Order: sequence, then C-alpha cells, then structure tokens
Amino acid sequence: MAVIGTPRTFHKKFKFIVEIDGIAAAGFQKCSELSVEVANVEYYEGGALIPQKSPGRLKFADVTLERGATSDEDLFEWLSEVADAAANAGLVEPDFKRNLDIVQQDRDGSTLRRWRLTGAWPVKFVAGEWDNNADENVIESVTLTYDFFTLE
Repeated sequence: MAVIGTPRTFHKKFKFIVEIDGIAAAGFQKCSELSVEVANVEYYEGGALIPQKSPGRLKFADVTLERGATSDEDLFEWLSEVADAAANAGLVEPDFKRNLDIVQQDRDGSTLRRWRLTGAWPVKFVAGEWDNNADENVIESVTLTYDFFTLE
C-alpha cells in the first residue's frame, strides 16, 4: 500500500542569477541546462556471456548564457583572455579559468539551489543579430565549458 505524505513543491525556472568570479555585471535572461554523463564501461571476464559493467569517465555538457546586449564588455574581455592564452601555445596559463555559481531563487529572492561550476572559460561568444525591421533587443550569448559542477 502506498504511503501518502506531504506533497512536494517544485522549483520554478524563471528566477536565477549567475555569479562569475571577476565579472561585475552577470545578469542573464536564459541559461541552458546543466548535464553530466557517465560512460558505461563493459568488459567480459573469462568468456562470460554477460558483461561486467562499471562507471567510466564523466562528460560535462557546455552551458550557454544569454542576455541583452549592453555597453558592458566583461564577457568579451574574458573570451579575449582565452584567445591570448591560446595564441601563446605551450605557455598556456589557466588564469582565464574562473568559478561561477548559478543560483536558483524563489519569488522572494531566497536561494533554492546553488550550482557551482569549477574551472569555467568561454568557448564561444555571439554578439547578437541585428535587424532594422525588428522591435526586439539584441541578445548576446556566451558558451562556457568547465571542469565539473557540484550542488552546494
């Protein structure tokens, strides 16, 4: 027989903030999902017909942040740091890697969950699309890769 308990309340996805080390204004309107995938390692021992399975390497998907374009150049300057490090092939210093938190908030601004991305750096920056016939704002986006994430 099923046990009836207190119903769970689910978190809404409309309110979040992003805190990036070294970036003053990090307000975003959209953030892609966080995901991690564990490789499945199979091996057959001693001619067995059924494989032994064990977890393998982890693969973290990149995250994309979107916001309205402003005169703020922090994200593009961060990408420039990465490009400068890549130009000095062989002398790459991880100074461009930063930690960031994606903080999911309730309607009143209280923290529901805090996701910490460690060792993040931009791999793609999109300045936005321009259209003289549109009434929308220009939206810029940055795609970040990172070493791993944790739930704080």
